Amino acid sequence: MSFLSLVGLNVACLAFAASSPGAQPEPAKTPGVAITDQGTKLRIEIGGHLFTEYWYKDVPRPFLFPVIGPTGDPMTRSWPIEEGKGESSDHVHHRSLWYAHGAVNGQDFWSEAKQFGKIVHDKFLKTESGPAVGVVESQNKWIAASGEVVCEDTRTLRFYNRPGERMMDFDVVLRATNGPVTFNDTKEGSMAIRVADSMRLKGKPGEGHIVNSEGVRDKETWGKRADWCDYYGPVNGKTVGVAMFDHPQNPRHPTWWHVRDYGLFAANPFGLHDFEEKPAGAGDFKIAAGESAAFRYRFYFHEGDEKQAKVAERYQEYASD
Repeated sequence: MSFLSLVGLNVACLAFAASSPGAQPEPAKTPGVAITDQGTKLRIEIGGHLFTEYWYKDVPRPFLFPVIGPTGDPMTRSWPIEEGKGESSDHVHHRSLWYAHGAVNGQDFWSEAKQFGKIVHDKFLKTESGPAVGVVESQNKWIAASGEVVCEDTRTLRFYNRPGERMMDFDVVLRATNGPVTFNDTKEGSMAIRVADSMRLKGKPGEGHIVNSEGVRDKETWGKRADWCDYYGPVNGKTVGVAMFDHPQNPRHPTWWHVRDYGLFAANPFGLHDFEEKPAGAGDFKIAAGESAAFRYRFYFHEGDEKQAKVAERYQEYASD
């Protein structure tokens, strides 16, 4: 048989193998941001790799878990969604990355204690994949333990395809659809993430650090106002961090930070009584019936500490947007 005949035979065999039912071709990596609905959660992939999942059905409130950082390692605590090996098991309501508040018209939407309210997914307004950014827009109802709808929100999540880092925006519009609404003065809120145990300050290994835009560090950052705050520490032997940005257009900017040495990290513009020892109710935030209030945040997941990751520069990019 001639050389050309052998080449033709090999090509034909390869073509048959590719079309054969038993063939398992290597899956192609999806470019950009791909969002797929799995029935109870949305799967968000960047460049063909899992970044996070948005859990929206049969949960106390929607949340994002896991959150995979730029090194390929999870950056939030697994418990209580999954059993994490050797992880802490405090605060069952700290579900990875979420938005909620501890007192809305006096109703608790933060904890999962007795008679707590739930934030219930109503519908998606948009789920859109794209080469540079993916978008999820949803509508949610804040339902008290009594069954009363206290308010609603529309939230828009944007996931960015950027080499060497992971970045997402979380914008929320709070709407007083069922009468006037007050986000009451309490430290228990609001835009929150629970970092991996290895990143925290407290406990074992306790090698993490916290720093804010004012240069305040570690435990002293709690209750302080700042444009941004960064929580970093080791995960699987590599230093990684997450910075949260408070947009300059947000009400009461710069926000107060409810950031703890055990891994809780939250932006809370409603907790003046706790943060500044002002009279109870000083931080009450009222939305008149039929009106709304908008808040914008960005999460920047990075390698290294805040200086190596140029957190201040990334914040300026966000603030000018």
